[in-house]
Amino acid sequence: MSQIPWWGLPLVAAVFALVGAASVRFIAARDNVLLSRRRRTRRWYEERKAAYVDLLAAFERSVVRLRLSFEADEKPPSALAYTDEISPALMPVRLLASGPVRSAALAVHLQLERLHAPMNPAGVSGVRPETHFRELLAQVPLIMQQLEAAIREELGIEDAPPSARPHSLNGRRPQNGAALKRSEVERS
Repeated sequence: MSQIPWWGLPLVAAVFALVGAASVRFIAARDNVLLSRRRRTRRWYEERKAAYVDLLAAFERSVVRLRLSFEADEKPPSALAYTDEISPALMPVRLLASGPVRSAALAVHLQLERLHAPMNPAGVSGVRPETHFRELLAQVPLIMQQLEAAIREELGIEDAPPSARPHSLNGRRPQNGAALKRSEVERS
């Protein structure tokens, strides 16, 4: 005859069932949190990417329109027309973007706003308004490049494809150059 009381086996089974149910509940809750975090991250990335692409396209349309009107010796569109065109694309960026991206976007916007405003020949001594306009227009791609760099940094867009990044010998990618050097030193 066994020394185990008659209620021992059902008690052990009930304890294991409760522990199993609690662990399943814990794992399901953790998975929900991770899935929710992944969805929020994806939404964050997609919202910003769409806003930035719309703004860059609107800026590019405005620059092309300015160049065409300048080459045709026409008066550029008014500042109000420019603001009406750019505002729908600029406002989401002003709301969603980080500080560096917002500052770079506003720098491009300010430069394009200057180009759409009437040129004041008396404001720049010794320079014809056409030359001043051409110089301001030539600066726009440089400022746009700064905006694009800030966007790439915020979104984590790299200029090299993933396969071109260095791998360590154990198959894992180092996070930065220091990690690569550290792993090489550890092997020596």
